Amino acid sequence: MAKPARSEDNVDFDLNTDSTTSGKGRPTPTRKEREAANLRPLVSNDRRAATRESRQKMAEVREKARIGMAAGDEKYLPIRDKGPQRRWIRDYVDARFSVGEVLIPVMFIVIILTFISDQVFQLIGIAGLWLFFLAAVIDSIILGIIVTRRLGAKFGAEKVQSGTRWYAAMRAMQLRVMRLPKPQVKRGQYPV
Repeated sequence: MAKPARSEDNVDFDLNTDSTTSGKGRPTPTRKEREAANLRPLVSNDRRAATRESRQKMAEVREKARIGMAAGDEKYLPIRDKGPQRRWIRDYVDARFSVGEVLIPVMFIVIILTFISDQVFQLIGIAGLWLFFLAAVIDSIILGIIVTRRLGAKFGAEKVQSGTRWYAAMRAMQLRVMRLPKPQVKRGQYPV
């Protein structure tokens, strides 16, 4: 049985054309030559300079991350601070005055009062500290309830992340100037 002729079989090619092909003008490098060109030492000959350069690069990366975290940039935040709910909680806590934010100064005053030899001042200082601590705990509980309700209204009750009360309470217990990420809202500027 004869094969049917294909269209390529009927085409005559003229191999004696005068077309000139241009090459790259140099021979292809061997594998050995290419690998030798790519070789770079893992450690620089000047170790002190390499160490100094490495430390400088790491310091720049850390500084960029620190500034990004302080500004509240999601890219640089730790996992516990990421997300729209956590941002809302931070803004809400930063907008209100919390009793817990002055806990550290009160503790400092109580420490000073304990150095006074009069036991009445010491007793007043310790009792005042416990009353203040109790007020801060009650304020944190109320804050947790308010935050959970408002998050439920904004994002949906079933979508509220776990740990929101604890997150709000821990942020409320810090001095405003020491909070990270830094407060992005002014007092009284509550989130919607």
